[in-house]
Amino acid sequence: MIEFIQLVVYGVILGSIIALGAIGVSLIFGILRFAHFAHGDLMTVGAYIGLVLVVDMTMPLWLAFPIAMAVGAVVALGIDQVVYKPLRRMPPILLLIASVGVALILRSLIEIIWGPSVQVYQTGIRPLIPYMLDEFGIRLRWQQINLFLVAAVLVAAMHAFLQYTRTGKAMRALSDNMDLARITGIDTERTIRWMWVIAAALAVAAGILMAIDTRAHPIMGWRMLLPIFAAAILGGIGKPYGAIAGGLVIGISQEVSTMFIDSAYKPAVSFAILVAMLIVRPQGLFGGKTS
Repeated sequence: MIEFIQLVVYGVILGSIIALGAIGVSLIFGILRFAHFAHGDLMTVGAYIGLVLVVDMTMPLWLAFPIAMAVGAVVALGIDQVVYKPLRRMPPILLLIASVGVALILRSLIEIIWGPSVQVYQTGIRPLIPYMLDEFGIRLRWQQINLFLVAAVLVAAMHAFLQYTRTGKAMRALSDNMDLARITGIDTERTIRWMWVIAAALAVAAGILMAIDTRAHPIMGWRMLLPIFAAAILGGIGKPYGAIAGGLVIGISQEVSTMFIDSAYKPAVSFAILVAMLIVRPQGLFGGKTS
């Protein structure tokens, strides 16, 4: 039983990181109607920007976090203006193919700049939480609690942005019907730019949190892409709140599955959930878009 609770706790932490990436994928699909395959590599870019700020420039993490998110947002805006914007009136499949090309370019640049080897934010043995270990038998690091709290704060901030700001409401209107939103006077280009800022900032945060919890590697984002898409589709593609629930389900499912299968195969759980959801309920739990 303790092992099961332990895995659920780890799953919640992993799921909160997956949810940050899935929210961005859902926002982009909801507004621009294409699957952004470069989102995982955008996470990796964020992880390496954070690595430079924290390790090379010895900047405190609380300061490096917003700076890395801002740099990631600038990178995403640049990619949108150069690659995606000229293709917006084309069939969505061209945007999808372009995003695959962007993903390969980002990954190649990361390998050229930082090399293919694994890098870490912190070396040495990380201390456990003594009272959690003694009373409940659950092993947990302070660092993991901080990761979950950061992810929870970012999700809450995203919720407040979508619910209580004019730009957030405009973003929701574009997701429902872009033509109608344009007729009612909403500045679609400005709203799309804000969408990229939010999606990229969350992706960078997810990349940094994942790298802190494990390690930074050029293909870390590519490996996370399947769980992220599975979470977005499970919750309902185009539904940011569904992406949060989907992320937690995928994270917990992956960790709990290690009780029955080798941990090397736990990404297959995401794939199985993804396929099952597409067959049984393609609109997802929260009734998202299917095309």
